[in-house]
Amino acid sequence: MTYSTDARSLGTYDVVVCGGGPTGVCAAIAAAEEGRRVLLVEGMGQLGGIGTSGLVSHWLGGRDTHPTRWVVGGLFRRLSVSAASKGIALLPEPEPDGSYSPHGWTKRGSLVGGVAFEPFEMALHLEEAAVEAGVDLLYFTRVVDAVTDGSRIANVILHNKSGFLAVSASVFVDATGDADVAEYAGCPTQLGREEDRLMTPVTLQVHMDGIDEAALKAYIDEHDAFRFLDEIEEWTRSGEWPFIYNRFISVKMPGVGTFMVNTPRITGVDGTDGAAVTNGMIQGRKEIFMLRDFMRTHIPGCEKARVKAVGSSLGVRETRRIRGEFHLSVNDVIDGTAFEDAIAYSCYGWDLPDPNKPSYQPMSEKFKAPRHTPIPYRVMIPQKVDNLICSGRIISVERDVLGPLRVMGPCMGMGEAAGVAAAFVASGNAETFGKVDTESLRARLRERGVILEGHDTEMRRSPEAGVAER
Repeated sequence: MTYSTDARSLGTYDVVVCGGGPTGVCAAIAAAEEGRRVLLVEGMGQLGGIGTSGLVSHWLGGRDTHPTRWVVGGLFRRLSVSAASKGIALLPEPEPDGSYSPHGWTKRGSLVGGVAFEPFEMALHLEEAAVEAGVDLLYFTRVVDAVTDGSRIANVILHNKSGFLAVSASVFVDATGDADVAEYAGCPTQLGREEDRLMTPVTLQVHMDGIDEAALKAYIDEHDAFRFLDEIEEWTRSGEWPFIYNRFISVKMPGVGTFMVNTPRITGVDGTDGAAVTNGMIQGRKEIFMLRDFMRTHIPGCEKARVKAVGSSLGVRETRRIRGEFHLSVNDVIDGTAFEDAIAYSCYGWDLPDPNKPSYQPMSEKFKAPRHTPIPYRVMIPQKVDNLICSGRIISVERDVLGPLRVMGPCMGMGEAAGVAAAFVASGNAETFGKVDTESLRARLRERGVILEGHDTEMRRSPEAGVAER
């Protein structure tokens, strides 16, 4: 491309982080706290990515299935606890009587262990944390190209209302969710499923309020209505259920009667294709209001359900992944392979629905869900480019491994590790990302409160649990 010839220079940083979602926020804060000058570039007008702009306001995979233990520490835990102390987030535990939890309507497990939060205040919470760390922010700005010099990125080309901009850095972090920087820099990538490039369904997320939580919970507990599977089967037979997915999933948010309704799933959308994303937004909006009307007439407690907010971007579960020198495999996860360079863990299951069957989880029928999945540092290292690290759901893994690793808790753990590694390379402690001494990296991560044993070692009731909501 030729953007670089017309681009105005923004100067030079130690670290440029592309993408201000949970992964990029943690990468930028970590690098800045390690003493580097950092620029964080984000396409939306706030930080938090799909959790705030996309309203998937539930950080999953960072607390144990019975959330008395944290699996992801460091910035994830720090930001979660501080948000809860402000009334922005909830740190739920299973219902004391063993009944269904409103946090996903399971009795325990990864949804109950998630951190549900109010998205608009969370955007402010993350922004304040980044600014306090000394991160420079640039909103409404997208990466459109990367200029390479041999095996290094010399600068990335950005675009916003000011036109084309060029920024150089010692190192770059790709936290775009789509491996955009890696793709522009010529690193090998894989889009979607290996055999046909199809991708798991997307969701346009909705928050609804006006829901009578007590009435909804009473029905679910009395009828053992796990995700309304039996009811939806009957509604499908009678022709009342108009959707191709067959489960009703909702998660209690901060605020009385407010739920994230994570039910719609849209097939056939390529998150790297502009027309496909546009069509997904159109279809998703239509289905949200169809679902609201159905809830009002069929689901107890939802007679007065109201659409509070609709995501301004699609919840895309997968697009590109890098092909690094090391590729984490399904067998690694199933066999419980230990890695000396593990920089984070996930506590989440095989959640990657079939591209054509949005309620079908192929891996769940084949293998028991992993308990704690280690994330080796090496999966973030792309081929061909020495000063780029790739963090989040774009890492070098076999596709099905995205199931436990793509959610936001472990992605925040990866982001923090990528930020610290970026500080190592930018400060000259390592020549390239591939030559970072992982023992030194892990030692520094431990000093930052990162958990590298799979979970925190003391079994106890979380002191932060049960934080009252407003």
